[in-house]
Amino acid sequence: MTEVEAEAGNQKLLFNLWDMSEVEIQDPSLIRYVNLHAMIVPHSCGKLAGQQFNKSNMLIVERLINKLMQTERNTGKKELAIRIVRDAFEIIHKKTGKNPIQVLVDAVENTGPREETVRLKYGGINVPKSVDTAPQRRVDIALRFITDGVLQVSHKKKKSVSEALAEELIAAANGDTRSYAVSKKEERERIAKAAR
Repeated sequence: MTEVEAEAGNQKLLFNLWDMSEVEIQDPSLIRYVNLHAMIVPHSCGKLAGQQFNKSNMLIVERLINKLMQTERNTGKKELAIRIVRDAFEIIHKKTGKNPIQVLVDAVENTGPREETVRLKYGGINVPKSVDTAPQRRVDIALRFITDGVLQVSHKKKKSVSEALAEELIAAANGDTRSYAVSKKEERERIAKAAR
């Protein structure tokens, strides 16, 4: 693998380009679940797959890569998914001038729904009830919304997957409603608000 772990003092570089130590998580509930202190190479080789909630110890970039692999076209193609994310990060850096890892973290914070609905059964009748969403589930759903939006934009279209991922992350980080992930989050929270 060409991505080599590079540490110079306190500086951690992802893909030998972007400093992970300068990334800040604004949402205090997600600090424990958005990991930026794991391996620098986004490939843990399944070391963190042993326990149920161990995915929180995985680098957030690797979790995005793994979500991209969960489509029928990319199943098992980790090198392809890594290249897609690396190219998308370069596009984000060219367009915004920001650290792309910070853009990813902001996108995850903005697209994770804070409230959802569950179904309660009262005497044979299903009644929707609004509940708060756990922080780890917020991160999971945010990553799923982002990758679903990328798949919809790039499938059988001229736009490449890395361009679609870059545009989705930038729009989600800015809270733009044109982003698929932000619109899905708002829809889910609107349904939950109606079920209070």
